Amino acid sequence: MKRVIQTLAAVAATGAVLAVSVVAIGLYNVSAREGHIWGVTWLMHTTFKQSVKLRAPGPDEVPDDLGSPDRVKLGALHFRNACAFCHALPGQPQSATAQAMEPTPPHVSSITGWTPGEMFWIVNEGAKMTGMPHWPAKDRDDEVWSVVAYLNALPDGAGQVALAGEGRGRASCAQCHGEGGESGNSHIPRLDLLTPGQIAEALRQYRGGQRPSGIMREAAMALSDSEIATLAQQFGSSKGPRRQSEPAPEATTPGALLAQRGTGDVPACTVCHGPGRQADAPIAPLLTGQSRNYLAGQLRLWRDGHRGGGERAHLMRKAAQDLSGADIAALADYFAGLPTE
Repeated sequence: MKRVIQTLAAVAATGAVLAVSVVAIGLYNVSAREGHIWGVTWLMHTTFKQSVKLRAPGPDEVPDDLGSPDRVKLGALHFRNACAFCHALPGQPQSATAQAMEPTPPHVSSITGWTPGEMFWIVNEGAKMTGMPHWPAKDRDDEVWSVVAYLNALPDGAGQVALAGEGRGRASCAQCHGEGGESGNSHIPRLDLLTPGQIAEALRQYRGGQRPSGIMREAAMALSDSEIATLAQQFGSSKGPRRQSEPAPEATTPGALLAQRGTGDVPACTVCHGPGRQADAPIAPLLTGQSRNYLAGQLRLWRDGHRGGGERAHLMRKAAQDLSGADIAALADYFAGLPTE
């Protein structure tokens, strides 16, 4: 027994010496050119796959509209701007730099075999020691699901939406928001309903990270103050304040009553956002004509404490904190259904 213990102690000591040599002296070659020694690649990839499977959301957490064209297009445009440098686009080769990475990031066409929940976890959390970053904005699951929608649509070709257009500034903005700001995508706002000042403030907040958004921060990071001012003037409109001052149309739906009268816990939305805005109230963004999906998504972000930006952000967080899911749906229906002209 004594000899066995001595042998085990010697093995342990030898292992400790080897570990110190590898870590402290630098015996292990971390060069990406040399790659991993035998077995390390299998060990790391298996660990990665099992870790994802253990932590990924289940099927009941996948959005019902994962296959909607609006989600797929939004995800495709962001993928092109932020992800294609490593993963390429369908039908295109990866860059030489991406091919030289260790491990080499998978080509977009080979990102298969994952459930939507598993793809969500990978895009949202990233992966250590692979170069795959986590999503830049925390708690923006809605944005991550749009990228998943694009990846999920690729195998049958539905995800290969038009990705034309290059460069910064107005060209990039127009791809999502439309040339005149009248976006047809239900997950993003119509810019032609916002004032130039509101657009410029939002872009500065996205650029600085005060307003969390992985998609919009990527778009705004490279913009200078002068470019932001130019874009705001090109896409903004003066119709917002005029529309807000108009009387609210007669309606008795739950959304109309909540928007116009509020409750003991929820203030009336129209006081600041109109229609029928009080003259001495702050001029907040016009909600009339924005899409139902966009309005509901923003209200959920405010309610859950995941929406920032603006010196009056605390007012919206307080106003939305007591909204139920039914309240949010009713308000989104009301404002989306109001006539825009």
